[in-house]
Amino acid sequence: MVSNGGSNFLLGQTVPCLLFLVFGLVLLVSLQAEAAIKKYQFDVQVSNVSRLCHAKPIVTVNGRFPGPTIYAREGDRVVINVTNHAQYNMSIHWHGLKQYANGWADGPAYITQCPIKTGSSYVYDFNVTGQRGTLWWHAHILWLRATVYGAIVILPQQGTPYPFPKPDNEHVLVFGEWWHGDVEEIVKQGNAMGLPPNMSDAHTINGKPGPLFPCSEKHTFAMEVEQGKKYLLRIANAALNDELFFAISGHNMTVVEIDAVYTKPFTTSTILIAPGQTTNVLVYANSAPGRYFMAVRPFQDVPIPVDNKTATAILQYKGIPNTVLPSLPQLPSPNDTAFALSYNKMLRSLNTPNFQANVPLKVDRNLFFTIGLGKSVCPTCINGTRLSASLNNITFVMPQTALLQAHYSNMKGVFTADFPDKPPKAFNYTGAPLTANLFTTHGTRLSKIPFNSTVELVIQDTNLLSVESHPFHLHGYNFFVVGTGVGNFDPAKDPAKYNLVDPPERNTVGVPTGGWSAIRFRADNPGVWFFHCHLELHTGWGLKTAFVVEDGPGKDQAVRPPPKDLPPC
Repeated sequence: MVSNGGSNFLLGQTVPCLLFLVFGLVLLVSLQAEAAIKKYQFDVQVSNVSRLCHAKPIVTVNGRFPGPTIYAREGDRVVINVTNHAQYNMSIHWHGLKQYANGWADGPAYITQCPIKTGSSYVYDFNVTGQRGTLWWHAHILWLRATVYGAIVILPQQGTPYPFPKPDNEHVLVFGEWWHGDVEEIVKQGNAMGLPPNMSDAHTINGKPGPLFPCSEKHTFAMEVEQGKKYLLRIANAALNDELFFAISGHNMTVVEIDAVYTKPFTTSTILIAPGQTTNVLVYANSAPGRYFMAVRPFQDVPIPVDNKTATAILQYKGIPNTVLPSLPQLPSPNDTAFALSYNKMLRSLNTPNFQANVPLKVDRNLFFTIGLGKSVCPTCINGTRLSASLNNITFVMPQTALLQAHYSNMKGVFTADFPDKPPKAFNYTGAPLTANLFTTHGTRLSKIPFNSTVELVIQDTNLLSVESHPFHLHGYNFFVVGTGVGNFDPAKDPAKYNLVDPPERNTVGVPTGGWSAIRFRADNPGVWFFHCHLELHTGWGLKTAFVVEDGPGKDQAVRPPPKDLPPC
C-alpha cells in the first residue's frame, strides 16, 4: 500500500509538471508562430529581359522582373540580405514600413545609409509592428526603381479576420513603366541638357504591357476567376512619373484599404493611384463568364507630355477559351480632374474600435511648404540653365554622407537643421503662371521636430512655371490627410472644413494640381526621415527635404545604434 501511495504521489506531482511543460511548449510555439523571422536573399543582378520586340539588360532582384513579393505577418521580424552584383550602387526602400527608431533599415541612399557598393552586401533587419496590408519595395537611388521593385504583403495576425468579407483568393498587381533604352543613360542625357528625359514607351501590369503593344501576346498578365467567388486585388503603383487610372471591364471594385490602412468600403468603377501608393480592392466575379481587360492609363490634367498608352491584363473566367476577345473598360478621360477630386474625397479611414483613426486634434507645429518648379544655372545645358524644383524655394542638395549617420554621430558640416517653416514670401501661389525670378537657393537643409510633437503640414502647389499634381511621400510615418482643396490654402477658412474624425491615413498623398493638401502626424519616431515628391523626375530636380525627429526621453525612444554592416560612405 505504501509503495502504491508513493507512486500515486509521484504521479500527482508529475502530471501538473507535464501539463505545465506542455502548456509552456504550446505557448512558445504559438508565440513563435505569431512572431516568426522571415528571411530573404536579394541578389541584385543584371538580366536580359525582352519587351516590345526588343531585349535589353536591366537591373533585377534574383533575375526577376518585377522582383519577388515579400510575405510577412503583422508582428514578424523580416531579415533581407541584399547582395549587389550590378555595376551601380544600390539601396532598397521598404515603402510604407515605419521602421520605428530603426532608420538604418529604411533604405534611401544618402538619407539613412550610404549605398551598397558593387560586390558588397547589407542586411535590412526590421520588425513589422502594428501594420498589415499591402506595401511595396523599390530601389532608392538614381532611377533604378524603374526595374528594381516588388510588392510587400503583410497578413493580419493569426486569428484576426479582415474587417471586410473574406476573399476566396487574392492577386498582386504592380503597375510600372518600361523604356526601350537604358533608363540611366536616358536620364543622363536629359540632365546633361537640363531637360526632362524621354518619357516611357509603355506602362506595365506585373512587368507586362499587354496585347495592345507589339510582340506582347506572351507578355500579358492573366488572372483566372471562378463565377460567384470574390477576389482581393493588392495593387501598387511603381510607375516613376505617372498617376494612373485602373478599371476592369464589366466589374466594379470595392476599395477596402489604402497604403496598408483599412478604409470605409466604397464601390467604384475606376480607382486612381499615384506613384508610391497602394490600394486593395475586392472584386466579385459575378459578370457573364468571359474574358475582360483590366487597364491602366495615366491621369494628367496639365498640358505636359506623358506616356498616355494603355497597359492591359486579362481577367478570365474558368473554362472560357483564350479565343474569346476581351472587352476594354471605360476609363475616365486622361484630364478628368473632377473624377480625381471626387475619388479622393471618398477615401476615409475605417475608424472602428479595433482600427482607430488617432488624428492629432491639437497642433504643436504648423508648417507650410510651397512646391515650385524653377531653374538652376548650368553652363553646359541648353540656354545655360537646367530645370529644377524646390520646397519653400530651396532646391535640396544630396549629401555625400548619410544624414542619419551625421545626426546620430553629431557630425558637423553635412546638413543644417534650419529648413524654414514657411516660404520666404507669400504670393498668389496658383494665379497666372510665373516665369520670372525662377532661380532657387540650394542647400541640404532639414526641418527639426521635437519628439512626440504634433505636426500639421500644408503642402501648396504653385504656378511657378506650371501647376501640376504631386504625390508626396513621408518616410517613417503614416499621416492623416485632414484637408485638400483647389487654389490657395486659406488659413482663416480652410481648417474649419477639415475632417478630424475619419480622414484617410496614408504614407503618400496626391497634392492636387493647383491646389493643396493638409496632413497631420505625431512625431513619435526618432531619426531622419525623407520627405519627397514620388515623381522621380521631380525628386531628381530637388523636390525633397527631410525631418530630423529628436530622440525621446525613454530608452526605446532613441535611434538605435547602427548595424555593424552599415555600408561605408
